[in-house]
Amino acid sequence: MSSTFSDVKTMEEHFINTWDKLVDKLMGWIEASILILPNILIGLVTILLFYWLSKYLQILLNRILKNIIHHSSIRNLFTNILSIGVFVIGCLLTLSILNLDGTIKSLLAGAGVAGLAISLALQGTLSNTFSGIFISIKNEIQEGDWIESNGYLGRVVEINLRNTKLKEADNNIVILPNTMILNNPLKNYGLTHRYRATISCGVGYESDLERVRELTILAIESIFPSQGIDEEIEFYYKEFGDSSINFIVRFWVDAKESKQAMQVESDAIMKIKSIFDENSINIPFPIRTLIYQQDRPI
Repeated sequence: MSSTFSDVKTMEEHFINTWDKLVDKLMGWIEASILILPNILIGLVTILLFYWLSKYLQILLNRILKNIIHHSSIRNLFTNILSIGVFVIGCLLTLSILNLDGTIKSLLAGAGVAGLAISLALQGTLSNTFSGIFISIKNEIQEGDWIESNGYLGRVVEINLRNTKLKEADNNIVILPNTMILNNPLKNYGLTHRYRATISCGVGYESDLERVRELTILAIESIFPSQGIDEEIEFYYKEFGDSSINFIVRFWVDAKESKQAMQVESDAIMKIKSIFDENSINIPFPIRTLIYQQDRPI
């Protein structure tokens, strides 16, 4: 009986000791919370302040870059990086205020390893991204420009961080990775507003060549009179062809895309043909003459 009473008393003392330790632990936590409460409030104010600062700097940087980088997707990349960077600094400062320096070191180490792994996995994507940034900063291509690159000809309808989209003359969309545009030859019709058109033609051997020259230049001047200071209508005879004496005429017009250039050349050809017809200038076509021998041996 005494043994049973002793066991109960031991259990009671063990329970009391456990309860006292639990109460002491809770009181320690409460005291620590009261002591760290000012730091929590300062940390909360700090992270809210840095969040507001990140958004304000994002808007400010976007306004500054609008005159430098015309593509919204590229501008958003820079502004988002700045906003995230400022907010991360605020988070690290808040952890420091809360005396969590060990957590900061662990986060920085983990971020370094994760960044290395991500950069290796996304090497091609990052290459296109940096190519897109470089293209945007250089302003060599703008949305709406008519360009020719990698065998494709069309209007630029979008430039983003990964690729450039072209709309061809047949309305098909071509998506070119930015690295292909940056690393290959590119013809941008939008970089200059003046286009030098070239028309090739031929006249009959019986023609007055000086008269042909005068009429051709007159035809061009009648529809494209605005030749600049260092620009002129050039006329050159090139060769004695099989059926004609061939020449080229070159002149300058306002054109920033392939469609305008084709329209200009079409108008010039129609005008030259019209003025040649009015002045009886022959534009011959190849003729094949067959000769039959009458007295051919059988």
